[in-house]
Amino acid sequence: MAANTLEQLLAGAGNPVQMLRNSQLGAYVYPVVAPEFHNWRDEQWAWQHSAALFDQSHHMVNLYIRGRDALKLLTETMINSPKGWSVNKAKQYVPTTPYGHVIGDGIIFWQEQEEFCYVGRAPAANWLRFHAATGGYDVDVELDDRSPMRPMGRPVTRSVWRFQIQGPNAWAIIEKLHGGRLEQLKFFNMATMNIAGKTVRTLRHGMSGAPGLEIWGPYDEQEHVRAAILEAGRDFGIVPCGSRAYPSNTLESGWIPSPLPAIYTGAKLKPYREWLGADSYEATGSIGGSFVSDNIEDYYLNPWELGYGPFVRFDHEFHGGDALQQIDPAQQRTKVTLAWNPQDMAKIMASLFDPDGDQYKFFDTPLANYASSNYDRVVDAAGKTVGLSMFTGYSYNEKQALSLATIDPEIPVGTELRVVWGEEGGGTAKTTVERHKQIEVRAIVSPVPYSRVARETYAEGWRTQR
Repeated sequence: MAANTLEQLLAGAGNPVQMLRNSQLGAYVYPVVAPEFHNWRDEQWAWQHSAALFDQSHHMVNLYIRGRDALKLLTETMINSPKGWSVNKAKQYVPTTPYGHVIGDGIIFWQEQEEFCYVGRAPAANWLRFHAATGGYDVDVELDDRSPMRPMGRPVTRSVWRFQIQGPNAWAIIEKLHGGRLEQLKFFNMATMNIAGKTVRTLRHGMSGAPGLEIWGPYDEQEHVRAAILEAGRDFGIVPCGSRAYPSNTLESGWIPSPLPAIYTGAKLKPYREWLGADSYEATGSIGGSFVSDNIEDYYLNPWELGYGPFVRFDHEFHGGDALQQIDPAQQRTKVTLAWNPQDMAKIMASLFDPDGDQYKFFDTPLANYASSNYDRVVDAAGKTVGLSMFTGYSYNEKQALSLATIDPEIPVGTELRVVWGEEGGGTAKTTVERHKQIEVRAIVSPVPYSRVARETYAEGWRTQR
């Protein structure tokens, strides 16, 4: 009988690591938005040197949470403190399991007194939906799921369009659109502005390090608003950013987007696995990379390992709070950027043109990830594993292959380590993996964010702390 839930699927699969490492889902897709509008190099260049228009309308879940217990639901499922939070403010929402491991993350927008909207990847949204359905909360939940990975020509609609205007020229464009001066709100505060006769909601953001806005409104108005933004930004060098360049932005800004949801083991999580469908993100996702363990829990991470330590506050009760109180933050791995050696990168690229030599795992640009969750071994000179490289690609702005990693806390910036690139035994059965040989790539431990612009501009916080 076919499995209907994740728990049934795991019972049939035996080892969850083998199931996820050989998933046939394929590459993680940023759907609907064109891959490139100019070329991905110029699109990356724009977010540091002029302005970029990001289209975030399709690759993230919108989960609307309404009702008198909406804030209670969020408070009891997040590591973040609710103190000081109010309408028209957003939070980077991070939930953990009862065992203190990260499930995922996303942005929570407090839109009205009893209405919130979660925007992000599926794992955190699924956790919220489960507790809304089973926790006795007086809430209504509405799921506007991400657009299909491959719509194959079928029409796609969402509840809202969602754009960002980012880059050093972004605020000049924003004020031109608004028709006058617009207050630069504090980070993650919300307001409204005018664009071509439409009132749109805004979130003060800064993905590229300069003051910018995330904006959104009814989906049927998106083309009208998009055209107005591009026209207003023409003299300021605005470039629309395609889905190929868009996810590589995080290599410069320092967010690790997709750790494995830590929900595949533990008796306390069995009801959740029985609630999750066999077609859920957690059931169909994939693990890729050179780090291999038969124990799925070796892939789980706590908030400090992902750079979320500043969010952890014990001023409220939440799932995982007791477990996190037992952890010494100073002993946890910490988030860094790894700058990959150019000569080793040239060797990987050259193998594409050497029919008689070793073939190394294809390094796609600007984003080289080939699984939902990426785990490459980081080793020291003695070959000891000292960390995990988790998000990999190339920055045209920095002329550098980069990855975001979590490494042992005693390793200082400037240390040369090695990333084991490629999978063991010639590669797994994932559809994204060709036969290849592993290679050790030298990499220098570097700051987060890597981009000097972002590093010097971001407020001190979770992206900038080691």
